[in-house]
Amino acid sequence: MTATSPPVSTDPGVPVPAKAAGVSPLRRLLNELTRSTSGFIGLLLVLLILLISLVGPLIMGTHVAGDPARAWEAPSGEHWLGLEGAGKDTLHLLVTGGRTVLMVGFLAAAITTVIAVAIGSLAGYFGGRFDAVMLQLTDIVMTVPQIVLLAVVGAFYKLDSPMLLAVIIGVLSWPVLMRSIRAQVLSLKEREFVEAAQLLDVGWVRIVFGEIVPNMASYILINFIIAVTNAIYAMVGLYLLGLAPQKGSNWGIMINDAWTKGAMFNPDAMPYIIAPVTMIVLLQLGLILLTRTLEEILNPRLRDR
Repeated sequence: MTATSPPVSTDPGVPVPAKAAGVSPLRRLLNELTRSTSGFIGLLLVLLILLISLVGPLIMGTHVAGDPARAWEAPSGEHWLGLEGAGKDTLHLLVTGGRTVLMVGFLAAAITTVIAVAIGSLAGYFGGRFDAVMLQLTDIVMTVPQIVLLAVVGAFYKLDSPMLLAVIIGVLSWPVLMRSIRAQVLSLKEREFVEAAQLLDVGWVRIVFGEIVPNMASYILINFIIAVTNAIYAMVGLYLLGLAPQKGSNWGIMINDAWTKGAMFNPDAMPYIIAPVTMIVLLQLGLILLTRTLEEILNPRLRDR
């Protein structure tokens, strides 16, 4: 459950050179991803899980009917992954359970990234007392293990919605990235384009968020994906420990339900615990492969090796 450290610092001031005139940066990035085997596999895994989780419920429906008399029925032609303890189709639960995981992961990562970029950029640019206070606050938050802090929050406050869970995870996960962003800004604010903007007296808002932050776009994107993986780990950990509300349907609830009902001791019930674990592993693997490939593409030092 430990947060993954951001990748080695890139040189955000050097843009990726254009391969051909008239080709958009997004199209150029997709071309580079498809040329890399690991990047292409990662992209396919992420897109496949997004497709299953977002489009699948529209086709299969969100309501999963159950028949308790058929609890833990083995996989068959009618039910490919069998039935769970309440007689509900495991495949149907798997498809409908991905949307919450993705929503919490991406929303928490967005909150983490916004807070880290805002505080890190301002602390690095202004320095002085503000920088010292922010660093002290960051050190305090980092000394408390995130999963323990989330467990305490979950024990005292009713996490009755995935949205609230995403907000809490996002608010508690920014310190590591904040320090990395601050280090980038300390380097970038000495560049000529920042000095030119200061001479033009365009204001600190324009300098920080209009000049410095855009030059860290690739670095922020990579760390956003890392934040998604960390948020998903934190969310699943809370559900597995029973510290999040066990209502609705998502992969974390499926794992907790399988664990508490002893599904691992019933051969016919094994798909109920293996299926959500497999989906989480594949999603995390896809995001990691995508992150590494993006770092190679967007980092000029790695790209030139």
